[in-house]
Amino acid sequence: MGVLEKIAEIESEMARTQKNKATSAHLGLLKARLAKLRRELIDPKGGGGGKAGEGFDVAKTGDARIGFVGFPSVGKSTLLSNLAGVYSEVAAYEFTTLTTVPGVIKYKGAKVQLLDLPGIIEGAKDGKGRGKQVIAVARTCSLIFIVLDVLKPLGHKRLIEHELEGFGIRLNKEPPNIHFRKKDKGGINFQPAVPQSELDGDLVKQILAEYKIHNADILVRYDASADDLIDVIEGNRVYIPCIFLLNKIDQISIEELDIIYKIPHCVPISAHHKWNFDDLLEKMWEYLDLVRIYTKPKGQLPDYEAPVVLDHRHSSIEDFCNKLHKSLIKEFKYALVWGSSVKHQPQKVGKEHVLQDEDVVQIVKRV
Repeated sequence: MGVLEKIAEIESEMARTQKNKATSAHLGLLKARLAKLRRELIDPKGGGGGKAGEGFDVAKTGDARIGFVGFPSVGKSTLLSNLAGVYSEVAAYEFTTLTTVPGVIKYKGAKVQLLDLPGIIEGAKDGKGRGKQVIAVARTCSLIFIVLDVLKPLGHKRLIEHELEGFGIRLNKEPPNIHFRKKDKGGINFQPAVPQSELDGDLVKQILAEYKIHNADILVRYDASADDLIDVIEGNRVYIPCIFLLNKIDQISIEELDIIYKIPHCVPISAHHKWNFDDLLEKMWEYLDLVRIYTKPKGQLPDYEAPVVLDHRHSSIEDFCNKLHKSLIKEFKYALVWGSSVKHQPQKVGKEHVLQDEDVVQIVKRV
């Protein structure tokens, strides 16, 4: 029996099984088997699936990358070209055989690359087409835009979420707060810091046994699910923020629009009429969570025109130096910082100092 048949069989068995306390161990085991099969499909032994990245070698440019996902005819192409046309500083950009890069838009001093990911909803999760290459690109995105038709949003939303979940992409989720460490002996040591509604010692042991792990420490700091534990064991999940763009709002009433505005992570737009692009870009900026740092050469005013843009998780002085030039950190003596990350203006800091948005930095080199 092939991998796809095994996946279909397990999914069918899970659908037939009633969810209750008595079946949770059995379902947990099935979920672990399913995760292992999916991993085999995404990354088959021996490479498989064509040359790595064939047709999808999209060079990463700019400060962040946004992947656009959506079914045909939801207005994705219109949105891409209108956004790139309105906010792009590069009118014509490169095209690849399978993926279009319509442009790099410039917003609040940051350059953001927009990517169309067409194959991601065409059964790629089940190994069809060039799914593996599409996944590789999707997993490198800083943010995902899921474009939905406002007249049938929820059905499409569920399908796309399911497809991305199958790739190991977790949307708008934090990594599970579970400490997991394999060891050589001592058996399974399961320590829940809070009461668990799904996980217990037996279920944890069964899931780990499926991965041939018989000695490990597991510390769970919140009420976790079997899926959370499996994600931690698999260790290859990516956690990406996502905004759902409900397109074609020109076709609905004001009352319906008011309801849509209350849905989490959603922005209603009209790609065709370029309605609500300001809201979309503000939300994009919020979800990208970028940090702009201005450079100040000695004896000169800061350069407010071309900020150095960093990811908020990697925004130390060392990250700043590396973004400017790899050799700079070797000559680094200290930095002078003006802005909200310091108490004094300026303040002398070392390479570990974490910067905040719109700080000004002057690097002092060793003589």
